[in-house]
Amino acid sequence: MPIKIPNKLPARAKLEGENIFVMTETRAITQDIRPLKIAILNLMPTRITTEIQLLRLLGNTPLQVDIDLIRLDSHIPQNTPQEHLLAFYRPFSEAKNDKFDGLVITGAPVEHLDFKEVDYWDELCAVMDWSVTSVTSTLHICWGAQAGIYHHYGIGKVPKDRKISGVYPHTVLNGLKMLLRGFDQSFLTPHSRWMGIDEEALAKCAELEPLVVSPMVGTHIVTSKKGKHIFVFGHMEYDAMTLADEYFRDLEKGENPAVPYNYFPDDDPKKTPLATWRAHANLLFSNWLNYHVYQTTPYDISQIG
Repeated sequence: MPIKIPNKLPARAKLEGENIFVMTETRAITQDIRPLKIAILNLMPTRITTEIQLLRLLGNTPLQVDIDLIRLDSHIPQNTPQEHLLAFYRPFSEAKNDKFDGLVITGAPVEHLDFKEVDYWDELCAVMDWSVTSVTSTLHICWGAQAGIYHHYGIGKVPKDRKISGVYPHTVLNGLKMLLRGFDQSFLTPHSRWMGIDEEALAKCAELEPLVVSPMVGTHIVTSKKGKHIFVFGHMEYDAMTLADEYFRDLEKGENPAVPYNYFPDDDPKKTPLATWRAHANLLFSNWLNYHVYQTTPYDISQIG
């Protein structure tokens, strides 16, 4: 949230130079506040678990946030009870008539498919096109980030030799960016994916700025210049046991997965892992809501776009 200061306080210029959001007395007198409308397009197979993970992070803010869960008309999930979808999810064909302050597009277990082979690709493209004119800022996660950066900027995905699974160290490239306010220069975050992105194409794209990278797994967070699109290729929303659940699931399938990197104590799957990324996950979501949604979205939501 912003801090309110006297109009002519000398500290104002210094604070604004450091991207601290200050509000003068004049602006504060006329400010109206309304709840933020955030839509979640949840494509994960474990939809109910993902709901909890995302809502926990979106709820860790003094702002009032109204959530709309969105589903695609062209895709019927196999792992979520239909009664849950019907009770709590709006079809995109209905939601597209509204405008939203923010949108979250999750990952999906379709990495091995070419984008155009995904049975709901056309409708997902329609969602991403709609977000340009109907959403203030969109946060794309994991495969959602791969899909978004490809659709909006033509940057493709690159297969890895083996699955990236574990908790990896990352380096902040520009700590003055508002999305990364409060981040340590180095921090840990989970990844669970088979694909990277075309790093050469990303480097040539003047519209995008990489903010966080890992020497082990590549680019992690990328943003468009004004924060309209934010791409997060890891899973900062994961719970402490999510990677373990995925590992044991793959073991049961006979897939012989590698033990997730830097995750189980002493690399022993019999030991309970610790969540070492929660603080930065909360910072990411609260910074996104504050700096890229709340501070930039119009009070009259119909004026978005």
